[in-house]
Amino acid sequence: MRLRSLLPAWAVLCGLAMPASAQPLALAFSDFFAQPIGPRGLQPSAALKAAAGREVRITGFMVRRERPQAGQFLLTPRPVTMAEHADGEADDLPPSTVTVQLDAAHGDRLVAYQPGPLTLTGRLEFGPAEDATGRISWLRLQLAPAALAELPSAAQPAHSH
Repeated sequence: MRLRSLLPAWAVLCGLAMPASAQPLALAFSDFFAQPIGPRGLQPSAALKAAAGREVRITGFMVRRERPQAGQFLLTPRPVTMAEHADGEADDLPPSTVTVQLDAAHGDRLVAYQPGPLTLTGRLEFGPAEDATGRISWLRLQLAPAALAELPSAAQPAHSH
């Protein structure tokens, strides 16, 4: 009887199984908004609302920025380059842009640009929030402290000039 109760834990430790509640929810950028777009414009989908506050896994592209911001970067469904100096407030970011936030312990770090798709896991936050620059984000992915080590290149501490 005791062996039977230990089997699920053993399977998880060996990587053979993971409890459904512990698995991150796979979320795609195409899941963010209700389709077709109606007369009221973009509306969050039921899937996006259900994912809010949960651990999710999403694959996207890091936005290449002129001026990276410490403690965060942007993730989009397609490759994008932002020229903040030239474009100012006008940018080409899609509405499904996710602000990826590093753990508070790494808030002073700049993450080097990574070309190609990245698959990230973190807690999804949905709703308006303003960052230190005044930019409003509607979607944020809060990475776990260990997630920084999983990025292809290490983040470097930001230096002020």
